[in-house]
Amino acid sequence: MYEKRENEKELSDVGDESTVSGGEGRSPSEKRVCSGAAISDEKRVPLKITDTTLRDGHQSLFATRMRTEDMIPIAEKMDAVGFHSLEVWGGATFDSCIRFLGEDPWERLRTLRKHFKKTKLQMLLRGQNLVGYKHYPDDVVEEFVKKAVDNGLDIIRIFDALNDVRNMEKSMRVAKECGAHVQATVVYTISPVHDIPHYVATAKVLQSLGADSICIKDMAGILSPVMASELVPRIKEATGLPVQVHCHYTSGMASMAYYEAAKAGADVVDCAISSMAMGTSQPPVESLVVALEETPRATGLDLALLSEIAEYFREVRKKYGEFDVGTTLDVNVLRYQIPGGMISNFYSQLSKQNALDKLPEVLA
Repeated sequence: MYEKRENEKELSDVGDESTVSGGEGRSPSEKRVCSGAAISDEKRVPLKITDTTLRDGHQSLFATRMRTEDMIPIAEKMDAVGFHSLEVWGGATFDSCIRFLGEDPWERLRTLRKHFKKTKLQMLLRGQNLVGYKHYPDDVVEEFVKKAVDNGLDIIRIFDALNDVRNMEKSMRVAKECGAHVQATVVYTISPVHDIPHYVATAKVLQSLGADSICIKDMAGILSPVMASELVPRIKEATGLPVQVHCHYTSGMASMAYYEAAKAGADVVDCAISSMAMGTSQPPVESLVVALEETPRATGLDLALLSEIAEYFREVRKKYGEFDVGTTLDVNVLRYQIPGGMISNFYSQLSKQNALDKLPEVLA
């Protein structure tokens, strides 16, 4: 049975005296849960899902090499799913378009905006680093963020790898002024100084700077289910903002962390379509949809449609086999804590230099 935790302030009790036991007298608006109790419409708080296939999915699995031409044919079906949003830009996509693919990243964004007519589009922004690898002046940050919104972005997820909020202030302020949804990020890691009070304090500062929502960003895939169940409600309570959770599947814990996060009141989680999921990518959309089907957090997404999308990307992925790191798990990430979006690029770069045997030394 899906049990309610004490800290689940967003969820109503399941199977209490007011619900129907057994099948008699159950109204059409109620859905059965495994225990025989029913969930009324009023008790449902659907978990929303952001699909990362077109950004972090391929960045994590085959070094950000997916071309725009492979995204467009499936856009209409992805747009029809009912995702909370689609992550399509930012991260390493800007660099990869220019360095490896010979594409204009701005044209990619405009093209995707044209084809996704219903679903919000979002990007990952590295704070003062934008989509690069160094700090940029404030005027560059301002113009970049303005152009990103002008070219079709609805949500900008902003982070600093060290949780140094000073590197997020400018981009947050500009994005807010441009009318974008500002999702400020708390980066999760494990160290002597990174504890729940640290994350809560960081989230409160981000809330004071105008964040519209908070993302708990576990880019290495090391967030445990227990920590997810504790961290989500603490941040929600401290900030009063929606909380989104982003995990990588690298260690194998991400789906469990999502389930506990959902029980604890998370509003949105990041997933990739199954054929672009797991390994160093995100958990599969379809598995989470089924896992939550008979709970108050049921997503309501269409598995048949998701299956069609998964089959499309299964074929597309074959084109990028030379860059593909596969979907095996690596529990050693719990030691080296390398983000999923970086490890695929490590593999690619070392392979080109015939030095893949040096990977353990790189990660040490």
